[in-house]
Amino acid sequence: MNRFNINAIAIAIGMAFSTVAMAQTMSKDEYKSAKDGIAAEYKSAKAACDSFSGNAKDICQADARGKEKVAKAELEEKYKPSVNARYKVGVARADADYAVAREKCDDLAGNVKDVCVKEAKAAAVAAKADAKAQMKIANANERAADTSAGARNKAREMRADARKDAASDKRGADYAVAKEKCDAFAGDAKTACLSEAKARFGN
Repeated sequence: MNRFNINAIAIAIGMAFSTVAMAQTMSKDEYKSAKDGIAAEYKSAKAACDSFSGNAKDICQADARGKEKVAKAELEEKYKPSVNARYKVGVARADADYAVAREKCDDLAGNVKDVCVKEAKAAAVAAKADAKAQMKIANANERAADTSAGARNKAREMRADARKDAASDKRGADYAVAKEKCDAFAGDAKTACLSEAKARFGN
């Protein structure tokens, strides 16, 4: 696989999509034009992947699809800004990164591949947990804008819960990675590895 070429195409795709979705405020016609532009850029990026073969082509196509989804989510957030729309951008980015990372794992084999897949999943879980926490915190901040002491206390609780939930999701994903790495061992060494993983990340 020619990683340099793949990275070059990925950068070009990213620049193209980010240019299309940069408008801050837009009319309905501008929104439609930007949406059409994203579709055209995706078609062009997908065609560029034809210069590759095998898994390199799969990686390129996953990258193109991911960039398209992120660009669409960013466009929606700019067209109709909201806490939920911002959250969807974070989810789209996490899914896009995971799709590319997952394809790259196909270049590996055995336990090394299994660990690669778990790590890719863990990164996606962490990114989504952060996006969800940010959404909850933003909602809590809106609630805190209320002048009542009760509303402010509730907002503090919401922020604390958001951070706790995110930490729990990340810990679970890290635990899955640690357990997968233990499969490279056998017997007492594997048992010790699993015990250490549970001690570090288990619930």
